[in-house]
Amino acid sequence: MTDTARPDVDRALRRFLSKVPEVTVFFWIIKILATTVGETFGDFLNVTLGLGLTLTTVVMSVLLAIVLVLQSRTARYVPTLYWLVVVLISIVGTLITDNLVDNVGVPLEVTTVVFAVLLAATFAVWYATEKTLSIHTIDTPRREAFYWLAILFTFALGTAAGDLAAEALGLGYAVAAAIFTALIAAVWVAHRFIGLGAVVAFWTAYVLTRPLGASLGDLLARPGDEGGLGLGTVVTSLVFLLTIVAAVTYLSASKRDQPALDAQAEWVRTRSW
Repeated sequence: MTDTARPDVDRALRRFLSKVPEVTVFFWIIKILATTVGETFGDFLNVTLGLGLTLTTVVMSVLLAIVLVLQSRTARYVPTLYWLVVVLISIVGTLITDNLVDNVGVPLEVTTVVFAVLLAATFAVWYATEKTLSIHTIDTPRREAFYWLAILFTFALGTAAGDLAAEALGLGYAVAAAIFTALIAAVWVAHRFIGLGAVVAFWTAYVLTRPLGASLGDLLARPGDEGGLGLGTVVTSLVFLLTIVAAVTYLSASKRDQPALDAQAEWVRTRSW
């Protein structure tokens, strides 16, 4: 094998060993569903079951920590485990923002700025350390730690930004959802036709899908006098959770979102260097 071929093989093998899924339409669908569950299921535990923000946050944080340990011990991307982490981190990220706003009294404007700064700092340290922010290189424990920390901050930031737009600015859930949908579409257009980098486009869209999901969740679950459709947190959470389960089951069977192992990477994987 020539020296010029080896970098291509290394990239193929890294992609194969990455512990995150390929970014397909299924990725974005499940991600938006998960963000909606993060909004409605947190409200279900907190309000409907009466656990309160503090206890709900503790319980869900413990569950997230357990699942993250399991995720860190896997050698490759496992759809069920990966998306379970995303759902739980969505709930915890939402609860972090809710605690700051409702229990501590921090204004939504402040939480939005703070989490934006924390996310930017995470990206800065991640890039300075690893020289890449690509999700196709999540193949070491340190990169995976940066990845999940960034996702936690995207959920907390998205919750704050979504609530700021829909509630504090009085736009309403439907208008807020439409605005964030338009922003995501603009990111796609910029990436597809104007040359916006794939990494920047991905993380920008990832942040924006959180307030979109939160706005959709509130639109469906909140009563009519609060600008919602009145389905309630139980029905909304159940419908979205079942849809996630169905989608992840399909992906687990079809492997459509798993990085392909090409012939060169297979050759490298089966030989010692």
